Amino acid sequence: MDTTAPHHGAKVALFLGDQLVSILRDDFPHIHFPNLWDLPGGGREGNETTFQTMARELHEELGLVLPEDAVLWENAFQSLTAPEKWNAFFVAQMPASAVDNIVFGDEGQRWALFDLNAFVALPNRVPSYDIRLAKWVAETGGL
Repeated sequence: MDTTAPHHGAKVALFLGDQLVSILRDDFPHIHFPNLWDLPGGGREGNETTFQTMARELHEELGLVLPEDAVLWENAFQSLTAPEKWNAFFVAQMPASAVDNIVFGDEGQRWALFDLNAFVALPNRVPSYDIRLAKWVAETGGL
């Protein structure tokens, strides 16, 4: 995977306290991973940095403003939707009280909070998050 080219997109495993926030994707046949639990994030726009892509998408999807110092970890992974490209994957944490600031956007069916193990065990989640989150835990010890 060539990470010298600009990133394709960015996702964030955002913990509010010790709970991971996830969005149930729309159930439209023309989108990638319809009706699966996903993490906030999406495609790069313009000359955005990885953090700018992730933060913009998080704000569009859940109305949350993520400070840069809330990021715990960042890594690069092969894109699931464009295998010749790469995506940034972040893990971040905000206070549990940030749940009160969620304003659900117009993408997805609903949002929910999960503990890490419950999210990873979901049979209907976007694939690869188990591998990405396991790498984060292995490298950092988790929360």
